[in-house]
Amino acid sequence: MWPGQQQPPDGTDPGQPNPYQQPGYQQANPYAQQQPPPWQAPTVAAAPPGDGGRRTKVIAVTAAAAVVLAATVTGAVLLGGGSDDGAAPGPATPSTSASPSASAPQNPRAGAGVRPTVPGWKAVVNADKGIAFDVPADWAPQSPDWVSYVSEDTDPDDKPLVAMKAPAVLKEKWCSDDTDRDGHVDDTSLASAGSRGNNGARSTEEIARTDSAAWVYGAYTQPDHKKVTVGPVTSFTTASGLTGSLATAQSSGVRRRHKCDSDGKATTFAFRTPDGGFASWSFVGAKGVKEEVPDATVRRILATVRLVRTGDS
Repeated sequence: MWPGQQQPPDGTDPGQPNPYQQPGYQQANPYAQQQPPPWQAPTVAAAPPGDGGRRTKVIAVTAAAAVVLAATVTGAVLLGGGSDDGAAPGPATPSTSASPSASAPQNPRAGAGVRPTVPGWKAVVNADKGIAFDVPADWAPQSPDWVSYVSEDTDPDDKPLVAMKAPAVLKEKWCSDDTDRDGHVDDTSLASAGSRGNNGARSTEEIARTDSAAWVYGAYTQPDHKKVTVGPVTSFTTASGLTGSLATAQSSGVRRRHKCDSDGKATTFAFRTPDGGFASWSFVGAKGVKEEVPDATVRRILATVRLVRTGDS
């Protein structure tokens, strides 16, 4: 699964402090101060069963639930809207996918006026945070209430390690397999990209480093942190002039126990929002496979990240 973990294990980024494990990160989170409810089924409109392996999880969150739904991940990963922002981790390569249930309220107008900046591409909008980016035509933007995340395989509470809201997915059924032999076939996507809020973090550098590592660990290498490496954090400015910190993590030598297992890679761009908070955009996908998304394409998508006005932001 792309699991969510209550306490990211040591080694998420060797040699670097883990902000999720530092009291200051959690205390700075407004949801944590208000003692948010735990991650629980009543707030979830749809959720696919886990397969016990490294797979991304997907849920459709109602508009009301998006404001209160919170997961305390040794810091806190928050979902959707309101004053903080959030997204929990989601699938990129190996991923279990699920469509929002018919009863899940959708807001088709959220971000409807945002147009792509690249001809022939599609605009993807996180209306809660006012963040947009473009993806190639063969990618599939999910609904405004869609959240993808990864959690620790061994966590009974399935708390997100990291997440993204209203993402776009490439080849949603890139690989399918019944890894736990329970008769339910789980679909794994090739790649995903989305955004989230990171209020409570201390710096864009911290976010870029830890979120990229968490995606690769949660989706591809767990329980082995040693197979995840994170490159240097650098400054990056998108085509719109949005400046922040960029980091890329990747894995090497993942044991292929199941048909859909592979190495993975993730890129996270973190930046300041107009209200003084933090937000980020992340790409996560399979690495070392025939259809791997080229780094040049990832950079081209990244370059389109921008702040926009929406009816919800």
